[in-house]
Amino acid sequence: MLKTKFIWLNEKFIPWEKATLHLLTHSLHYGSAVFEGIRFYETEKGPAVFRLVEHLNRLFLSAKTMEMKIPYSRNQLSKAILELIKKNNLKSGYLRPIIFYGQKMGLDPRGADLNTAIACWEWGRYLEKEIVKVKISKFQRISSMSSEMKAKISGHYFNSILASLEAKKDGFDEALLLDYQGNIAEGPGENIFFVKKKILYTPKHGTILPGITRDSVIKIAKNLGYKIIEKDIKPKEIKNFDEAFFTGTAVEITAIGQIDKLKISQGKEGEITKKLKEKYHKITEAEEKKYQKWLSYV
Repeated sequence: MLKTKFIWLNEKFIPWEKATLHLLTHSLHYGSAVFEGIRFYETEKGPAVFRLVEHLNRLFLSAKTMEMKIPYSRNQLSKAILELIKKNNLKSGYLRPIIFYGQKMGLDPRGADLNTAIACWEWGRYLEKEIVKVKISKFQRISSMSSEMKAKISGHYFNSILASLEAKKDGFDEALLLDYQGNIAEGPGENIFFVKKKILYTPKHGTILPGITRDSVIKIAKNLGYKIIEKDIKPKEIKNFDEAFFTGTAVEITAIGQIDKLKISQGKEGEITKKLKEKYHKITEAEEKKYQKWLSYV
C-alpha cells in the first residue's frame, strides 16, 4: 500500500498521519462499520472510477441495514471521492469509503457519533498470481438467516479472514466457502464463476454478496453472446467444468487453476476467462464506448 497525502473524514481533507481513532470506537470492537471497495483506472481522459454510482448505492443500502443515517448525499460523496483522487495526484488505485460508529461501548450503537471517511491509495494485484490455487474451506459462509447478505458490513469479514488464513496455511492462494446447504457460495472477498461448453454458471443470490464486478461480468458476458445460469452448485460438480474464475473489485477477474486437488483447465487460464478479462480491462480503461456510463472521470 502506497501512503498518500490526504484522507477525507467528515467533510475535511486531513493528512494521512492524522486519520486516527479512539481505542473505544464502537465499530473497531463490534464490526459495526459498513464500507465499499472501489477501483479507479488510468485512461486517456484522466483517472476514472469504475461503477461509482452502484458502489455508492450499495453503501447506502448497507448503512440502512445498520440503521445509520449518512449525513451526506450520494452526490456529495461522489464529489468527495473524485476530489480526493485529484488531491492525492493518483492515476489509478483503490478507494475505501467507510461509515463507522464512534466512541461507545456496548452492542447498541445508538447515541454514538457517526463518521464518514474515504481513503485511496495505489493498489495493484490483490492475489499475487494470475492463476490461483483454491482450497474449499472448513468454515461455512454466513447465511441470509444470519445477516443481510446484500450489505457490505465489516463484521461479516471475520468469516473471510478465518477461511483465508486456513487456505494460505495449507499452501493455497485463496479459499472457497460453501453455504449452509453445502453449495458453493463464494471466496473470502470474491464471487466465483464456472464455464462449461461456453455457458457461464455462478451461485445464485442468498449466501453471497452480489458483487458489482460479478454484475459487470454477467452483463459483459451476455453482450458477448454467452448464456448465464445462476444456480446452486455442489462441490462434486466442479469436475464437470472447463474453467473457473473469481471476480471482485480487488481481484478483478482472476483465473482459478486448481480447487483442492482438482486441476481446472489444466491449471491454465481458460479461453472464456481470458476473453472476459481482456474485455473488462478495455472497459475500465475507457476503450469501449458502449460502457462509458460505468466510468466517472476525475
